[in-house]
Amino acid sequence: MGTSRRSLRALVSGLVAALLVILTGGLARAAQPAQEVPDGSGYPLPPSQDAFYRIPNPLPDVPAGTILRSRAVVVRGLGLPMPVRTWQVLYRSTDSHGRPNAVSGTVGVLDDGRPNAERPLVVYNVGSHGLGPICAPSYLLRLGIDQEEPLMAAAVARGWAVMVTDYEGLGTPGPHTYGAGPTTGHAVLDGARAALHLPALGLRPGTPTALWGYSEGGLASTWAAELASSYAPELNLVGTAAGGIPVNLEHVARRIDGGYLSGFLLAAAVGLNRAYPELRLDQILNATGRRAAADIASMCVGQFATTYAFKHMADYTSVPDPLALPNVRAVLAANTLGRRSVSAPMHIYESTNDEFMSLEDVRGLVAGYCAHGIAVDYAEDTMSEHVWLAGQGAFAALNWLGERFAGATAPSTCTRT
Repeated sequence: MGTSRRSLRALVSGLVAALLVILTGGLARAAQPAQEVPDGSGYPLPPSQDAFYRIPNPLPDVPAGTILRSRAVVVRGLGLPMPVRTWQVLYRSTDSHGRPNAVSGTVGVLDDGRPNAERPLVVYNVGSHGLGPICAPSYLLRLGIDQEEPLMAAAVARGWAVMVTDYEGLGTPGPHTYGAGPTTGHAVLDGARAALHLPALGLRPGTPTALWGYSEGGLASTWAAELASSYAPELNLVGTAAGGIPVNLEHVARRIDGGYLSGFLLAAAVGLNRAYPELRLDQILNATGRRAAADIASMCVGQFATTYAFKHMADYTSVPDPLALPNVRAVLAANTLGRRSVSAPMHIYESTNDEFMSLEDVRGLVAGYCAHGIAVDYAEDTMSEHVWLAGQGAFAALNWLGERFAGATAPSTCTRT
């Protein structure tokens, strides 16, 4: 059995190394989904045509994290079925206003014969995928073209159970609530609950659980960490690894406005408007902006990043500074990290050359957690930029997560920050 496990892990590790080539091609330049491929039981339907993703109406009155629907699926890497047992789940969660919603996701384990009850659980949270349901990782994993599959596979290869949430509005009818912290954090925590509740997986209730993600995944992981003690206190959360974190959305917006990353600003406006209708985006946009918002609502990241690069807020809005409007400021404030602390150790990694994120915002977030007595292992990288650090920082993140699962004392750089 030991030889079989080593062989399976070697196979997955080889796929990880090969797939990292795809990742370093750039998350923002990710391709649109290609021609669907058979998965052994037919052709995966896009979520908009797949009844699995339909939200029950009415939504059952059940606790957050309850599985509404599940099915076994095959996931692929480099066109080959991966040696994992995998399920898709549709589960009850909570939106940014505290109302019940439904979110889809995928959970898998290495098919190595090990009892699943012994495995820890990682909720891996993806970076920017897009706004339309066709961009959902649960769909892209079945096609074998998710750009972050190497990182998911690296966690699976360690023998961990791995949950990947689609967040609100990816998979299920969109647009995705891109940039909205509370609903995204809820989706992560309820994804953990769903994985623990899945009978076919067989995890135990007190399973050590950790969160990991970069960029939007860093936002999702950190929001979940901040919400965990009040929203999901029963989870045995042992730590969170997060990188490229958008701490303050206003600062990110002003930083990328008019540059080659400006498509992310328009996407976030549409995503936040879905989560917060009180934003009243239609009243802020001009005719050009309304057309662009309608178009971007169904796009994946590679398409909107190129289509809407080098655009200014002024190109789309009918007011001089939309970020100064009271209703906009209220939404931005509600989605700023660091206004509450976390309850478990953190590993935070950031590039000093990050084109998106303010280094001072990340340092401030770390300082705040340290001030609350949290063990924070903070690493700044001077040799990367935003996309590159997603892969480059992954190995340290994986090792840090492994130490938390092993029960080692969490390292802290708080006295040096």
